[in-house]
Amino acid sequence: MVLFIIILVILVVILLNVRIVPQASAFVIERLGVYHSTWSAGLHVKIPLVDRIARKVLLKEQVADFAPQPVITKDNVTMMIDSIIYFRVVNPQMYAYGVENPINAMENLTATTLRNIIGDMELDATLTSRERINASMLQTIDEATDPWGIKVTRVELKNIMPPAAIKDAMEKQMKAEREKRAAILTAEGEKQSMILEAEGKKESAVLDAEAAKMATILAAEAEKEKEMREAEGKAQAILEIQKANAEGIDMIKAAGADDAVIKLKSLETLARVADGQATKIIIPSELQNLAGLVESVREIK
Repeated sequence: MVLFIIILVILVVILLNVRIVPQASAFVIERLGVYHSTWSAGLHVKIPLVDRIARKVLLKEQVADFAPQPVITKDNVTMMIDSIIYFRVVNPQMYAYGVENPINAMENLTATTLRNIIGDMELDATLTSRERINASMLQTIDEATDPWGIKVTRVELKNIMPPAAIKDAMEKQMKAEREKRAAILTAEGEKQSMILEAEGKKESAVLDAEAAKMATILAAEAEKEKEMREAEGKAQAILEIQKANAEGIDMIKAAGADDAVIKLKSLETLARVADGQATKIIIPSELQNLAGLVESVREIK
């Protein structure tokens, strides 16, 4: 019976000292007040009255959202900035023994780092250099927290709150800039419209000139064609008259007329050819002699 009780007590003690470490967690174990080991996820048994769980550490990535901190810029502007730090514990032993309160230590470290960085920058640079500030803070805080077993993965400025007066001035400046950009865009639009209108008028004038030039060329060509056709008609008429006269002379010769009659007919033909249209007529010498003979006969009569 006594043995059974002893075994039962031992089992109860063992069961009371069995510990299950959850996933993404670690237990820091001390033996007789001195660090002994770090338990990872799984089933573990500690020795009663000898081993002690000194600290339970969460290995997941954690977020520390710190309250706004007052900072002063290089140009003596005081503003409030709050930041967020993403971190995870990479060494549970150093995390347990490196600093008394790691989160509070990181908050103070973040505030002093932020004041040092912002103190070297002017207000305008502070408002437009978030990425540079984040990178500088990440490097500084990550190096400072290495002895604490903490790995800082990301630092973000959550909000930058300048004084009310400066905020109002910034809003007025932004409004003025927007109005300036709107005025510039309006002026550019009007300028572009005037340029397009002038180019349109220029192209229209060029087209009108080209059309007038083409019309003049066509009219000149038409007039030239008309004159050529009239000249061809006159030449054809003269040719027809000459042809008819030649045929008449041939008929006279066939009828046995003498040379005087033939020359007289030629003279009449020349008279019809001139018909008041020619300014100069060249008469053969034979016809001139014949004309003189006719005039002499008229005088004798």
